[in-house]
Amino acid sequence: MKLAKGQTVIQLFESWSPKKLASMENDPIGLAVGTLDKTVSKVLVTLDVNDAVVEEAIAQNCELIIAHHPPIFRRLANLRTDNPQGKLLEKLIKNDIAVYAAHTNLDVAEGGVNDLLADALQLQATKVLVPTYKEQLMKLAVYVPIADAEKMRISLAQVGAGQLGEYDSCSFQTTGEGHFRPLEGANAYIGTAGKVETVQEVKVEVVFPTSLKNKVLKTMQQNHPYEEVAYDLFMLETAAKEMGLGRIGKLPQEMTLQQFAEHVKTTLEVPAVRVVGNLQDTVRKVAVLGGDGNKYMSAAKYAGADVYVTGDLYFHIAQDAEALGLSVVDPGHHVESIMKNGVAKKMTELCAENKVNCEFIVSKLSTEPFKFM
Repeated sequence: MKLAKGQTVIQLFESWSPKKLASMENDPIGLAVGTLDKTVSKVLVTLDVNDAVVEEAIAQNCELIIAHHPPIFRRLANLRTDNPQGKLLEKLIKNDIAVYAAHTNLDVAEGGVNDLLADALQLQATKVLVPTYKEQLMKLAVYVPIADAEKMRISLAQVGAGQLGEYDSCSFQTTGEGHFRPLEGANAYIGTAGKVETVQEVKVEVVFPTSLKNKVLKTMQQNHPYEEVAYDLFMLETAAKEMGLGRIGKLPQEMTLQQFAEHVKTTLEVPAVRVVGNLQDTVRKVAVLGGDGNKYMSAAKYAGADVYVTGDLYFHIAQDAEALGLSVVDPGHHVESIMKNGVAKKMTELCAENKVNCEFIVSKLSTEPFKFM
């Protein structure tokens, strides 16, 4: 396996959680400190970057930190090393440790923070709670000899073309006649220079998200026998997928709100939760949104949730939820630390698939600032 460059590691990360998914305007995601133009053998994955986390990265000989919360959230007026933030940045730079932040893009990404929380709570048939991003579909129609049609369909399916909802390898084909005349100098797969040829061909049609365009076209070229490929490419009005913040789904079985609050405490490993609602009410449909989800309270109610799990609940928002008849369980903002294991696992898989030699270390430190008495 090849040694990893910082750029390679982040390219793999962004293939899963691209910056375009960021749902907050001016979200300070991406490289925050240092450079990716270096070899990276160890990456520390953390929720936050504080002094203790940096010391942990130094002790583990990590060259890169991937964090959920950006270490520089607001534009700096200066970089003074006699204040806590300046000292932290100085330590990172002196120890040649880069920091990359994936904030709301990791919240939105499939398999990111909100999916991890929904999975931990055992929610079933989950959907996006607050749509923030739609990716359009494209259609490819490529003309191939009948003998090569199956190979083309299989190859396109292997790179993600033809996936519709819970189905893959979806395609349509029609048979017809192709006409062409090779000119002098052509390296013709079929036919003779100067003579018009008629060939029985198949038009293979597949749809795919716009993000796969380059990969699909490259695969088409590689698996087509002709020197010059005849194809059509269309942009469709249909959205390939809808992505966004939060998830809503159903519990395997009904619980009382009190039982569900205990379930949240246990599965998300928190010492306490704040609860709004009648503890004896029955809950089945659950909305969850990691971090501060105050402004999406109405979205949870509109989606039909019996209970909404989110952090940093404001007093007046809690009163509003009570008036709406929506139960709320607040396990705190720090439950987003579930991303540490999730990111490390996903990145280990991506690196293995791409034969990239890099180790991902889960930070053992809690950055929860609150103590529960």
